[in-house]
Amino acid sequence: MIPVKPTFRVSSVCRLTVGFPLLMALTACASALPVEAEAVPEPSAARAQANRPVAEKTVNDDTGEGMRDAVTPSADHPLAFMFGEWVGPAAGVGPDRQPYKITQTERVGPMLDGDVVVVEGAGFGSDGSRPFNALAVISRTAQGEGWEIRSYAQGRAGTFPFEITDTGYVWSIPAGPGAKVRYTATISDDGWDQVGAFVSANGPPVKIFEMSLKRRGPSAWPGDGAVKP
Repeated sequence: MIPVKPTFRVSSVCRLTVGFPLLMALTACASALPVEAEAVPEPSAARAQANRPVAEKTVNDDTGEGMRDAVTPSADHPLAFMFGEWVGPAAGVGPDRQPYKITQTERVGPMLDGDVVVVEGAGFGSDGSRPFNALAVISRTAQGEGWEIRSYAQGRAGTFPFEITDTGYVWSIPAGPGAKVRYTATISDDGWDQVGAFVSANGPPVKIFEMSLKRRGPSAWPGDGAVKP
């Protein structure tokens, strides 16, 4: 990787969809932001066809019409590699344009028989405070031909395409004409590495955020604790 020292300005579109780790649409990208960072490669190709979701046809009880397929939660779920609890260091640039370091946690699990996957990310300071907290819901699109992520953070929300890759996932948010902020994750059995990069038409991707998490164990969240009659 070749170190670069770019200076760039990002549209306020980015500010409207702010989130943090898994989610990590940094508020730092909302204004002129000198960043010393590394160029990052393009994401890998999509996962093999064998990893497509197991689907069941559902029916609308009111109309009898077929609805989009639901994903069956199992070890074969396309996002099962994310399920569980994760903890590790993260670093980036804050809204004040100053670098920061936090301890990032993520918990991920399926709901609605696997039709959606819920993700909560929280960042903790050295004093135990929690300056960052965000929620995301990942699901197949209404057409059932791909995936999307709905991100909620700091009173804002947005829905974006979500791509499952050979090594993890990629998703992006608009950042002005010809530009975007892209989040690329590499996930193994015990590690979750994610890089956030500013991508423009005029230069190589520039890294603005990075986290490196370790799997702490499985999680029954959010399925457990449902209200019962």
